[in-house]
Amino acid sequence: MGKRKRRNRYSGPDLTSHLGLVKGDVLELTLGAHADDGNPVAEYEGAPVSVLGGLAGERVDAEVIWINPDMVYARVAEVEKASTHRRESACSHFLQCTGCQWQHVSHDHQLELKRDRVVRAMAEYEELAGATVEPVIGSPSELEYRNHARFTVARWPENRGQVGFVSGVTRRFVKVERCLLMNEPINEILSSVQGRLAGMSQFSVRASSSTGSTLVQPRLPSGPGLPASGQTHYEEEVEGHRFRVASPSFFQVNSAQLEHMAELAGSMLELNGGGTLLDAYSGVGTFSILLAPQVERVIAIEESASGVADARANAAGIDNIEFIEGRSEEVMQTLRGSVDYVVLDPPRVGCMPEAIEATASLAPSKVLLVSCDTDAMARDQARLIGGGFKLVIVQPVDMFPQTRHVEVLSLFDGPGQSE
Repeated sequence: MGKRKRRNRYSGPDLTSHLGLVKGDVLELTLGAHADDGNPVAEYEGAPVSVLGGLAGERVDAEVIWINPDMVYARVAEVEKASTHRRESACSHFLQCTGCQWQHVSHDHQLELKRDRVVRAMAEYEELAGATVEPVIGSPSELEYRNHARFTVARWPENRGQVGFVSGVTRRFVKVERCLLMNEPINEILSSVQGRLAGMSQFSVRASSSTGSTLVQPRLPSGPGLPASGQTHYEEEVEGHRFRVASPSFFQVNSAQLEHMAELAGSMLELNGGGTLLDAYSGVGTFSILLAPQVERVIAIEESASGVADARANAAGIDNIEFIEGRSEEVMQTLRGSVDYVVLDPPRVGCMPEAIEATASLAPSKVLLVSCDTDAMARDQARLIGGGFKLVIVQPVDMFPQTRHVEVLSLFDGPGQSE
């Protein structure tokens, strides 16, 4: 793998004391490019300032909300010169809870910023130079798309039992009456429990808009109007197929966009009804099940016992899938026989090096890498190229509107396939 280029990072004096700033100070700033946290960065007396609610090129008055040794954080108080991409945020909690970075950014520009982030991550590796990065595929819904939420319950005397989120910058609790990213069933549960969970610290909700199924963990107090809780799993529907998802199991938060991503995977791999597909890090079997009709055989590998149990239940009646419980990088090294296609859909940290090596040993004709973290994506892309694969196309998909996050599908040809 080629050497990763080093990013420029602040290396000056400790900003908590060097600038003499305190929370509440207002700075006049001209905003520079967006950083990986989604915020544009300005310069104040030689120090970097990350500005929540800003857009590159704007002139703003920004209120200081937090000071770290290497970064000042501020949020827009007044816009003196607005970007043409600016719009009004629909959420009253915007810039407080920090779960959304881009509610003030037009939809089309959000997609451009996400593509820029993918390109920027790939530019750190020489072997990725010149790769084709397609425009980001937008989500069918900009709001109310999430089927999963994790809420914090306040424990302080002044707001004990209230439900909301904790700011990723200030670490302060923010009471939330309604989250515009969550689907309606989740917001109904949020409304029913607001202010009534004294003694708890957090809880999670999974809810499907298509099936009506919910999963609330841990068990909540009982009482009039409070939702059922303590379920072991819930059911989601994708492309007309029902998926059982247990509490510890992973499932994509944007079910509608997941359908598009599964269709895209089959198209990019050019599946034609034959061959063997290896689905590594297979979770509850989403790709395995949705792609099974397009191949002769599927081998699905998943480390999570709950994920494998869910996958086997979800695949009832489908006879061309073999599920194997174990670490993908270890199981892949033991496989024998021909594998024509590989889907690598690892957790946020990306693939273990051994998984890349095992993929190379299997010598498939095509590999599809699915990534939800751009740094891990670029590293794994470079490792696959080092293993003899050729990067054909990079297709970002917007699974997380209003946020900086982006899902990316990278297609590789096996050694000798493109000659």
